Amino acid sequence: MGFLFERIWWSRLQAMTWKELLQLLRDPILLVFVMYAFSADIYNAASGVSFQLNNAALVLLDMDKSAASRELAGRFMPPEFRWAGAINHAAQGQKLLDDGKAMAVLDIPPGFGAALARGDGSAVQLQIDASNSVQGFLASVDAAQIVARFGLEQAAARLGLNLGSGGAAIDVPIISNQTRVWFNPNQNDAWFMGISELLNVITLFAMLLPAAAMVREKERGTIEQLLVSPLSPLQIMVPKIIAMVAVILAGTALGLFGILVPLFAIPIQGSLQLFFALTTLYTGTLAGIGILIATMTRNMAQAGMMVILILAPMMFLSGAWTPPEAMPAVMRWGMYLSPLYYFINASYGILMKGAGLSVLWPMIAGILTIAIVVSSVTMLRFKKQFG
Repeated sequence: MGFLFERIWWSRLQAMTWKELLQLLRDPILLVFVMYAFSADIYNAASGVSFQLNNAALVLLDMDKSAASRELAGRFMPPEFRWAGAINHAAQGQKLLDDGKAMAVLDIPPGFGAALARGDGSAVQLQIDASNSVQGFLASVDAAQIVARFGLEQAAARLGLNLGSGGAAIDVPIISNQTRVWFNPNQNDAWFMGISELLNVITLFAMLLPAAAMVREKERGTIEQLLVSPLSPLQIMVPKIIAMVAVILAGTALGLFGILVPLFAIPIQGSLQLFFALTTLYTGTLAGIGILIATMTRNMAQAGMMVILILAPMMFLSGAWTPPEAMPAVMRWGMYLSPLYYFINASYGILMKGAGLSVLWPMIAGILTIAIVVSSVTMLRFKKQFG
């Protein structure tokens, strides 16, 4: 008798899961949205966003017109800077900055070369449009390094030193700075942005798809038919989670093996089985939140707004955009309530660093703890409304 009951239970679960997949396939708009997010959206994020300074438009105001001023100006080269022309008056540079036609104006004063020849100090001015604070900061850092290197070479030349490969005329101590970058040696922004967008898309649809599946039942009135059937509340809720988790795992495989690996050569250092197992746990956790949202909303518009309301702070508290160390103390405590924080750290650990369970178990434990809390609250709410 027990075997027969278990067989019926599993057959109902299988039938309901297949029903949820068929319903998604019959919604072309949502299906196209899912396909776009796991392909074109990830490609756009990986190829269109860069945290490196690239082709910053720079104009030159050279009031000295000496060999030294030309030498300094020639140091501002691609790929960081590109020349956007020369001007004759400071007002022209200000207008170009105001109009957004230039990002920086290099102003070299009269007597610059003569002052260097005498061994006197001199200064140049670099005006930067820092409307984009990140790019403005990078421009200031790169420009400071260029000018510092130029000044060091001028000082060394007066002392009879050669900073090139020919050696030094005077024996002086030199600090050798050798830098090694781990996990992303070329500092390729596409690797970070591509994986980050993939994880964000997983987060969005892990909540949206189950919520949409449940709200669709409420809007069409089919939830009442399910409630009067022999199905238990668990047999109604769990298939929606299973079906949507399967769809998201398929989308994850598409984004990873169809976009990131072949087009951007992202190396996968760790275990793919561990990554997909982690994604299954994470997606199931957020699917519970999606079902919980559906129990509190009446239509798709309300469900979408609730998803955005939860998604926005979850992303800001994940540590992907703002380092945890830069957050206020209160926000850092809130960060531990965001499952995306654990998922991002664990995913980068697996894909980029090749980390295993011995390293990632605190992140997995964090997701599992949230999953237990979410599933308990969701089940209680679901039984109260539909039980």
